Amino acid sequence: MGRSDEFRGPRVRLPQLKLDELLEELQARLDAARGTRDRVHRLLEAVLSVGRELDLEQALRSIVEAAAVLVDAEYAALGVIGPDGRKLSAFHTVGVSEEQIARIGPFPEGHGILGELISHPEPLRLAKISEHPSSYGFPPNHPPMNTFLGVPIRVRDQIFGNLYLTEKRDGAQFDEEDVSVTSTLAVAAGVAIDNARLYEESRLRERWLRASAEITHSLMSGSERAQVLGLIAEGAREITSAALAVVAVPMEDTGSLTVELAIGRNAQAHRGLVVPVDESLIGRAFATAAPVTSTDVSLDRRVAAGPPRFSGLGPAVAAPIGTGDGVRGVVLLVREAGRMVFSEKETELLQGFAAQAAIAMELAEHRKDAEEIAVLQDRDRIARDLHDLAIQRLFATGMTLQSAGRFIEHGEASERVLRAVDDLDETIKIIRSTIFGLRSREGAAGSGLRARVVRVVGEAAPVLGFAPSVRMEGLVDTDVPKDVADHVVAVLSEALTNIARHAHAGRADVVLTAGGREVRLTVTDNGVGVPPEGRRSGLRNMAERAQQLGGGMELSSPPEGGTTLVWRVRLPEN
Repeated sequence: MGRSDEFRGPRVRLPQLKLDELLEELQARLDAARGTRDRVHRLLEAVLSVGRELDLEQALRSIVEAAAVLVDAEYAALGVIGPDGRKLSAFHTVGVSEEQIARIGPFPEGHGILGELISHPEPLRLAKISEHPSSYGFPPNHPPMNTFLGVPIRVRDQIFGNLYLTEKRDGAQFDEEDVSVTSTLAVAAGVAIDNARLYEESRLRERWLRASAEITHSLMSGSERAQVLGLIAEGAREITSAALAVVAVPMEDTGSLTVELAIGRNAQAHRGLVVPVDESLIGRAFATAAPVTSTDVSLDRRVAAGPPRFSGLGPAVAAPIGTGDGVRGVVLLVREAGRMVFSEKETELLQGFAAQAAIAMELAEHRKDAEEIAVLQDRDRIARDLHDLAIQRLFATGMTLQSAGRFIEHGEASERVLRAVDDLDETIKIIRSTIFGLRSREGAAGSGLRARVVRVVGEAAPVLGFAPSVRMEGLVDTDVPKDVADHVVAVLSEALTNIARHAHAGRADVVLTAGGREVRLTVTDNGVGVPPEGRRSGLRNMAERAQQLGGGMELSSPPEGGTTLVWRVRLPEN
C-alpha cells in the first residue's frame, strides 16, 4: 500500500499538465480564429463601405481610412498616379493633421519609396524604410516612420495609384496577412473607383448636355453673340472647376485672334487682348482645330506676349469652338496652380461641348443671314418703288409746273411756281440719296479700326524686333468715327516708330479703349524713357492731333522704367 500511495501523485499530475497545455493551445487557436473572423468582418465592412461611395473624392478617402483600420496603421495615404505615369497627381492622407501638412510642405510627387511602387507595382513590405536603397529620408517636420506596407490599386488593368501604410501600432511589423488583407481591399477599391469614375463621367456628360441645350436655346431665341459667348465661358468654367475662362474669336484679314470675353481670375488683363495665331496657346488650338493643353500656363512659352496675367494659375486647356475649317473661336480654361491637369476625358467632353456650341452659332448666323437678306430685299423693293414711282411722278409734276409758269403773267406767282420747281428738284436729289443708301452695302472687310490697329502693330514688329501685345476694349469699330480713327492709327504708328528708334525696349503694350464718349490709346514700353534733349517733333505732332479733336496727351516715365504714352480725345455726340 505504501508503495502504491507513493506513485499515485505523479500518475495524476502528468495527465493534468498535458490537459492544461491542450486547453491553452485550444484557447490560442480560438483567439486566432476569433481574430481572423473579426478581421474578415472588418474587411467585408470596409469593402461594403468603399463600394457604397459614388463620389470619387469621398471614395478615395474611405479607402485610405479603411486600410488604416484593417492593418492597424498609424499613418495611411493614397497616391493617385498622374497622366504621365511617373508622378503622383493627388495625395490623400490619414493620421496627419492639416497643421502638420502645412509645416511639411507640398505633397510628395512620387520619389523614393513612393516612386518604387510606381516603377514596380507590386506589394512592398519593409521593416525599416531607411534601409531600402530607394529611400532618401523625409522632409523637415515630417513624423518619424519605420515600418511600411505599400500595395498598388488597379482599375481595369491600369495602375490608378498606390496605398501607403506606415507605423503599425504597438511597434509590431506588417505581416503576410496584412499584405493579403490590404491587397484584397485594393481589388475592391479598384472596382469602387471605377464605379465612382463612371458615375462622375455620366453626371459630367449630363451637365455638358444641359449647358449645350441652354446655349442652343439662347441662340435660337435671338440672343446677342456676346451673351452666348458668356454662356459658353461660364458653363465651361463651372463644369471644369476652372479659375479663368477666356473666349477668343478671329479678326478679319489680320491673322490674329481677339479676346472678346474673359471671366474669373485676372479677367480684366485678358479682355480685348489681340493674340497671334502662330505664336500662342490659343492660336495653336485655332490653327490646328484641336485641343491644346498645358501643365502650367504661367511657365508656358506659347503664351502670347504682354504683361503677366496668369499669376496663381497652372493647368490649362484651349479648345476650338468648331471643327475643321469651321472654327469660330477658342475657349481657354485655366485652373489654379497645384490643381490637377485636364484629363483626356475632360478635354474630350469640352471639345464636344465646344463643337455643339459652334453648330448652334452657325445655325443662328444662318438665320440672321436670312433675316438680313429679307431686309435687303425689302430695301431693294422700296428703292425700286421710289425710283420708278415717286421720282418719276415728282419729275413729271416739276415739268408740268415749269411749263405752266410760262403762262403766268403775275410776277410773284410765277416766282413761287419756279421756287416750287426748285424744291421738287431738291426733293428728287434727297430721294435719290436715300435710294443710294438703301442699296449700299457694308464697307470692305478689314477696314475697321480694330483691323487697322492690328496691321500697324504687325508692320512695326520687324522693326522693333518683337511683337507688341495689343488689347482693345469697347465698340472700337462702331463708336469711333473714321476721321478720329485715322488720327488714332497715325498716333499709334508714330508711337511705335519712336519706340523702335529711341527706346531700346524689349516689350511694348498697346491698349485701345472706346467708351464713355472717349477713345483712349495707351502705349507702354520698358525702354530707357524719353531723353530730355531728344527731338520732340513727333510728340508735338501727336499732341496737336489730340488738341484738334478736343483731347490731350500725357507722357510719363514710371518708377520701374520705360515710357507710358496716353492719347485721348472726346467722341462726337450721335
